[in-house]
Amino acid sequence: MFTGIVTDLGEVIAVRPGGDRRVRLATAYDPGTLALGASVACDGVCLTVVDRGADPRPWFEVQVSAETLARTTLGEWVPGRRVNLERSLRVGDELGGHIVSGHVDGVAEVTETRPEGDSLRVVLRAPSALARFIAPKGSVALDGTSLTVNEVEGEAFGINLIPHTRAVTTWGEVRPGRRVNLEVDTMARYVARLREWEAAGGGA
Repeated sequence: MFTGIVTDLGEVIAVRPGGDRRVRLATAYDPGTLALGASVACDGVCLTVVDRGADPRPWFEVQVSAETLARTTLGEWVPGRRVNLERSLRVGDELGGHIVSGHVDGVAEVTETRPEGDSLRVVLRAPSALARFIAPKGSVALDGTSLTVNEVEGEAFGINLIPHTRAVTTWGEVRPGRRVNLEVDTMARYVARLREWEAAGGGA
């Protein structure tokens, strides 16, 4: 589990195709503290550490399946791309964002950006099947970043990015047309499922 609070801005330094793609990421994390088999959220996708080292700078490798490539933006990763990283939550850690599983539901697309004071308002379009799980003042994880939804209109929804968020995550690079990994709030999914069950006569 994760919180959607990005703790490092990594960089793709190598991509090796194969049955499952291997990706090496440069990181500020101490490789000695990354156990093989550990989970790291990479742009919001929970991936398993399969190797790590520090030559010449700290890095770790993850293995990406064809299913993950098909359902996320990870198929677009090339050397030089920056990636939001978060290590898995430990019992007793501060929960600064919201509960994030690292299981991406789909891909949203940025349709508009505009300044609002010191912040940046970003409008995105969600896949139609996921739009019903997104509510004003609710939470979403976008590229692994916990963000609050400002408004919703159909499949479109808006978020607000403060300068700090843009400085420490890949959101400093956001432009219209950019695709981002979307994970809806688990509670929103359960509430929607409960309403469907009740509408179908459940519990009657």
